[in-house]
Amino acid sequence: MSSKTKIVVLHLKELIYTGIFAVLGILFIILLIIMFLPRNKDKAASLPQPSNSYMPGIYTTSLVLNDNVVDIEVTVDESNINNIRIVNLDEAVTAMYPLIEPAFEDLAIQICENQSLDGITYADENKYTSMVLLDAIKTSLQKAEAAARTADTTTQ
Repeated sequence: MSSKTKIVVLHLKELIYTGIFAVLGILFIILLIIMFLPRNKDKAASLPQPSNSYMPGIYTTSLVLNDNVVDIEVTVDESNINNIRIVNLDEAVTAMYPLIEPAFEDLAIQICENQSLDGITYADENKYTSMVLLDAIKTSLQKAEAAARTADTTTQ
């Protein structure tokens, strides 16, 4: 019985490379499975629900810009921000602050779409104008929330 002995030579460097590539391949396959599996979640449950409740009405906040008063008017219902607009905007204000109207329109569109002040973006050239306008809008919304809270406490 003569059996021939076979000698197998394994290089440690090749074993390490093979192991690393095998682990990366398994991780890649798991990642692909996770990414492309259908999710069975309700779309309605995944949509953000507005957490704020407002007293329906129109709430205004006044801004004083170079002795001119500009009113920011926010219209809300029980759970939605319906409209945001500038009232009493004088030509002198638009001449002195040319970015006020475009910055305000951009903010109003974002807030009405998101129904929140979170995640609002503005351009760097409108930074300070947008911050002032955003503070005025926030103040108006806080008035609406406070009115809703006082109405809730009086009905209980």
